[in-house]
Amino acid sequence: MEKFEVVTIGKIRTDSEGARIELKKKYLSALKGLEGFSHLQILWWFSESDSPRERGRLEEASPYREGPEVMGIFATRSPNRPNPVALSCVEVLHVDCRKGVIHLAYMDALEGSPVLDIKPYTPSLDRVETPSVPDWCSDWPKSLEESGDFDWEKVFTCGG
Repeated sequence: MEKFEVVTIGKIRTDSEGARIELKKKYLSALKGLEGFSHLQILWWFSESDSPRERGRLEEASPYREGPEVMGIFATRSPNRPNPVALSCVEVLHVDCRKGVIHLAYMDALEGSPVLDIKPYTPSLDRVETPSVPDWCSDWPKSLEESGDFDWEKVFTCGG
């Protein structure tokens, strides 16, 4: 099996101060030029799902009420996957380049989750104008902004 070395560049923090990314000191200069981007793509590690058992899962019962009964893992957003890599689009509130902290409006990761990479969200590369989705999820919000007010509990089989 081919192996790759992946390093942690920081951690997700979610506490009374809000959601943020705290970078390791050696990566502070990599933040130059990031100011002004309203959103970022964050690659992070589902560290709580990193076990041989969870990495071996290729199918699971649908987590979606309206989805197929059994789904391939690549058709879900489940943390249980061959490589527990997560991708989240986040809204930036403030970038503190000196301290290496990116303050976020929200982050769908657990406290302490390792951050692997940060990329600026650019509509010319990251936005698909007219994506298609299966019928069972066609009534989901069409944007990150709409997602905050959406009743996700009606979507998931286990409380979302």
